[in-house]
Amino acid sequence: MKIHFYTSTFAALLVLAASVFAAGDGKVLAIPDFTKGGAIPANAKPDWNLGPTGLRGWMFCDKMVTKDARQISITKVDAGSPADGVLAVGDVLLGVGGKPFSYDPRTEMGKAISAAETEAGGGKLALTRWRAGKEELVVVKLAVLGTYSATAPYQCPKSRRIVEPGIKTLALNVAKPGYGKSLDPIPRSLNALALLASGDPAHLPLVKKEAQWTADFSARSFKTWYYGYVTLFLAEYVMATGDKSVLPGLRRLALASANGQSAVGSWGHNFATPEGRLSGYGMMNSPGLPLTISLVMARAAGVADEEIPKAIELSARLMRFYIGKGAIPYGDHPAWMETHEDNGKCGMAAMLFQPLGEVKGAECL
Repeated sequence: MKIHFYTSTFAALLVLAASVFAAGDGKVLAIPDFTKGGAIPANAKPDWNLGPTGLRGWMFCDKMVTKDARQISITKVDAGSPADGVLAVGDVLLGVGGKPFSYDPRTEMGKAISAAETEAGGGKLALTRWRAGKEELVVVKLAVLGTYSATAPYQCPKSRRIVEPGIKTLALNVAKPGYGKSLDPIPRSLNALALLASGDPAHLPLVKKEAQWTADFSARSFKTWYYGYVTLFLAEYVMATGDKSVLPGLRRLALASANGQSAVGSWGHNFATPEGRLSGYGMMNSPGLPLTISLVMARAAGVADEEIPKAIELSARLMRFYIGKGAIPYGDHPAWMETHEDNGKCGMAAMLFQPLGEVKGAECL
């Protein structure tokens, strides 16, 4: 089974989770010191996953940036995980590798985990734990996975060691009775895309079932957000398996997206009116980029209607404006404004320009 270039790459780009610390009323909140009785603010956003440790932890976050934090308050420890028995809810992490956090605990934790997973690191992640007034150096034992290759995630043994167990667990979840009934269409499409990208024929029955769901998919609201990911998976499925039975559904989704584009090549929270006008919040690049990529993939999968290349070019023309200007903004905002690079838009734009043969766009975004 041949897997298209985009399948694994786009799936990897779109796997993400973050938390934001904000007062909600415009006020600047003080950074709590958990070693002196400080507590997580009641209006703080969710915590962060701390990699393969099995931990979740809250740290101070100002507008999606954690560089001012110097502590991580542990909020969850998964049973049976590497951290189980070493750390507990309420513990506070003050540093890694015997050194206190000094510039960004989230980044420092990531680097320490990568170092611990190497053969030289032996899987030993040293953390400075504060518990009940006492600091202590503890070690969380991680799996030794090696080092990322220069081409990661391609031709990378470490990437493969990470992905393969995750795919097996994902397949078990997808196979459960009632799977997908209450699941958002975006993660459901990405789950199916991940199983397809594995290249394992054993997962094809599950993938085919998801493709049949996708071919019949429709939504009453937020169509632009859903249709990009749903169409992307279905196009990749057709190209990877040669199953033409879902082509009518793929064509329906692609044409709805193309015809729902505004007169200038943008999309909003929903499709444009028949006059080509956007309503609500106006232009939204975050759903617009996946939609455009999905149209490129639908065309490659055999959807030949003339509306498709027209919609692709209109959107690409709009995205070209941002090349060299910093980033593609969330909506109709300056490219350099705060939080401009959320939702992986620059990576998606690079993935869009590559198959269009536009080297500058692929390299500069």
